[in-house]
Amino acid sequence: QLSCLLRMVTLHGIPEDLDSYPKDLLLFLSPSDYAATGSCSQYFSNIGEANLDILPRESPQRKQLLLEALACLKVPGTQITEGNAEILGHLLCDLGGEYIRSSGGILLKDLSQCESFLPDQEEAIRDVISSGNTTFGPPAAWSAFTLRELSGLIPVFDHNILQEIPK
Repeated sequence: QLSCLLRMVTLHGIPEDLDSYPKDLLLFLSPSDYAATGSCSQYFSNIGEANLDILPRESPQRKQLLLEALACLKVPGTQITEGNAEILGHLLCDLGGEYIRSSGGILLKDLSQCESFLPDQEEAIRDVISSGNTTFGPPAAWSAFTLRELSGLIPVFDHNILQEIPK
């Protein structure tokens, strides 16, 4: 329905008020089409607010969106900055384990908003948390506030992490 709606909206070209349309609609528009009305970082900022689960998790379309977002933001290597994390929004949930490890604790709070994780993402999250090199510090120093901040990641914690958290 959304791809059909997009065809209707763009029948006579890309409307200048495209940002006022539902963000989910943009999932079916390519960044190059959007470029006529704004920057690619604005496009991916809007995509980051969309419901990505409209597209299947491992779908080529969703993978392509992430690749194009990383290219647009000129992400060197696998390290995501706080600014880029803010633009990527929900697209962060599709980052591979290497990005999570390289970016350290910067992504933890944002990742806690994700619905689910792939095994390599879970392992990377555990590695980052176990290192203690995050703004939250090592699990032994966590408070109830920290656990609330990271509540979406609790299912990923292994026995070693859980054992360190103060009662």
